[in-house]
Amino acid sequence: MALVVLAAIWAVSLAAVIAWGHRDSAKPAGAIVVLGAAQYVGRPSPVLRARLEHAVVLWKRGLAPRMILTGGTGEGDTTSEAAVGRRFVVQAGVPDSAILLEAKGRTTTESMRAVAAMMRAQRSDTVLLVSDPFHMLRLWILARRFGLVPLLSPTSSSPISESWRPRWEYRLSESVKVPAVLALTLLGVH
Repeated sequence: MALVVLAAIWAVSLAAVIAWGHRDSAKPAGAIVVLGAAQYVGRPSPVLRARLEHAVVLWKRGLAPRMILTGGTGEGDTTSEAAVGRRFVVQAGVPDSAILLEAKGRTTTESMRAVAAMMRAQRSDTVLLVSDPFHMLRLWILARRFGLVPLLSPTSSSPISESWRPRWEYRLSESVKVPAVLALTLLGVH
């Protein structure tokens, strides 16, 4: 019986991950928040580039007065994902004065916790979250956990979304992570 319950929870989680990946609730917010992804010797990976390009489009639509770029420094790297993102979006026309960096987080949870603190300092709580579609539900849960009002805008041009195998690998991975994050949230773990 326990196995049936776990299988049902997993199936619901997978369906929710897929459904939330199709939600785009982009509208005005206090900040556009771009979740980090790999960078290679100071250049954004194709996944990070897709997220940054999408955020720049949202910025040019005037949806937020600031942009928060997240992502720490990986093992062996000399720069953070956030710093690489800054360079990219500045070159795309986002003023450096409108950019905040969260350059310490190595996990989604760490980054969202830090973003929440940054938003409190800005006296704002509404964030427009930019990442890959598979990531949207977990981001929404974490943002709520840390007191933010999340809006979602998944990128549609990520290489993960364009290829069948990685898209399903990430969805399956998230379908396990989401129940864990939800359980910790319901237990009040911050």
